[in-house]
Amino acid sequence: MFDIAMQEMTPEFLKCWQAAGAHIDKQVQGGMKSWLRAHPYPPVLEHLSFRLGNQVFFVRVQDADDRVEGPGSLSGLLMIADGYRGHACVMPMTKKFLGGGWIADRNGWGLVDARTGSVVDPAHLVTAEKIEMTEWELQDFAVQVVRAQIEKEGYQLMSWQGNPAVDPAIWFVGKSKGPEWVVVRAARYPDNKAKKPENWSGIAEGCARQSKIGHFAPVAFASTDQFQSAGEIPVPLWRGYGAHVRYEGLERGL
Repeated sequence: MFDIAMQEMTPEFLKCWQAAGAHIDKQVQGGMKSWLRAHPYPPVLEHLSFRLGNQVFFVRVQDADDRVEGPGSLSGLLMIADGYRGHACVMPMTKKFLGGGWIADRNGWGLVDARTGSVVDPAHLVTAEKIEMTEWELQDFAVQVVRAQIEKEGYQLMSWQGNPAVDPAIWFVGKSKGPEWVVVRAARYPDNKAKKPENWSGIAEGCARQSKIGHFAPVAFASTDQFQSAGEIPVPLWRGYGAHVRYEGLERGL
């Protein structure tokens, strides 16, 4: 079992969260181009996340005066950061005055290490090292591909999450105007299709109270350099580098 917060952000915390995101956005010339999470909807492990170069950062926004609290927990933040081999950060925010706006409590990016409390400057942590995408990272990428297609086809998303150990990954309002669920699996070259999980019946049973309509979404990835390389040795999927994506749509679960 995994403790994933499903509560909504309160109106006041939403203002704090929006100010935190705007502050981070201003730290990069032209704005942050690689947000991983920049929406307020549950489920919540981190409040904000982004990639800068070959590094990924997960942020929990906090009221420095402990008057306003956001959803989620520190343990959830650490879990997703570890899954990505990324940086878990806390961003203290201060309300300027009664009825006023929110500002970062620290200088620079406003981030501190969630474990040590030391100042975090994302730009100084970026290196030229190639880092292979983790299983969590690839699963999250696959979920992005599937939910983008679901939205493109005109369906309303209800929730989504990228934890590879949690099923289903996506809920949406389907053709029946009721909830439907999706189990997403990612595969790396030379595999060209992910396998349906062996515990499918258990997943379906767990979802049955909300919906008996489930789908399987296999997504396959290959490096853009794969077919330019000699031989059939798999080229790693490097973080921040290009990838070919193979996704042929939802398969109705049986």
